[in-house]
Amino acid sequence: MTLESREAVDEASVRAFIERATALETEISRVVVGQRAVIRDVLIALLGGGHVLLEGVPGLGKTLLVRTLAGAVGLRFSRIQFTPDLMPADVVGTNVVVEDAPGQRSLRFQPGPVFANVVLADEINRATPKTQSALLEAMQERTVSVGDATRPLPSPFFVLATQNPLEMEGTYPLPEAQLDRFFFKVLVPFPPASVLLDIARQTIKPDPLTVSPVISGDELSQMMRIARGVPIASHLEERAVAMVLATHPESDLASDAVRQFVRYGASPRGLQALLIGAQVRALLEGRYNVAGEDLEAVAPSALRHRLILSFEGQAEGISPDEIIAEILRHGREAARP
Repeated sequence: MTLESREAVDEASVRAFIERATALETEISRVVVGQRAVIRDVLIALLGGGHVLLEGVPGLGKTLLVRTLAGAVGLRFSRIQFTPDLMPADVVGTNVVVEDAPGQRSLRFQPGPVFANVVLADEINRATPKTQSALLEAMQERTVSVGDATRPLPSPFFVLATQNPLEMEGTYPLPEAQLDRFFFKVLVPFPPASVLLDIARQTIKPDPLTVSPVISGDELSQMMRIARGVPIASHLEERAVAMVLATHPESDLASDAVRQFVRYGASPRGLQALLIGAQVRALLEGRYNVAGEDLEAVAPSALRHRLILSFEGQAEGISPDEIIAEILRHGREAARP
């Protein structure tokens, strides 16, 4: 994922983008109840061309959200249940021996479940690091190497992974290199009482709601290109750079809290996620250019998984979101005339 030169898009394309995105968001919200903010963040990452890590306790509808999203876009969906005994070949596929004719055998590639447009990596932190790493090439290069052949994955290609923050026994935390490949990390909160009631009323019906495709894969690819054309003023690009630098304790822009509680800050991929996510959000809000509020809105999801806390920060129970909130507050103060 690189920052490409951006050309202004025409007004008709922007209006079409907003109409399609609104229809997609509405269709998903019809099935997935009470998670508007989560749906919005996942859509921003999807339209930005990135992968998403969903974190929340069991039963909050993470799997339902991913399945509904794939159905609403009309993409091929695949689900991989990550377990400690899952092997890399179970994810990417393997070469199998087949008999072409009597006495003649050859190797034939059997694709794994990763060969889909939307891949749900369910409970990704329950698999061993060897299996987790099988997703690294797929997520970054959109290819899979097995034996002496490298095969392209379908386009578009998205990995949406889930993990449970409570279950620690028998889990393998994702290494920083793999976390950094996720465009967003989205926290799925527990719903309030009113939403719980809506969920109960909807799910106890004899005929569950189903999702209908509202856009095609080709339309989704076109929307992704339109989003990259949204203009960003130079001072907002500089502000995004300052936000990323402020997460590094050795930077002159770092606050006392960052120097005390953060061991290592966000990578250049964090800057890319900030800017591209802000472009998409601007369109979803009905604007043709990025505003400062867009950068602030996507900052937690773009940066929280890219901050590595120091031992003191972990011991004090400091969360990355608290650090990001302070960085945004200092940025607003510095931007005031």
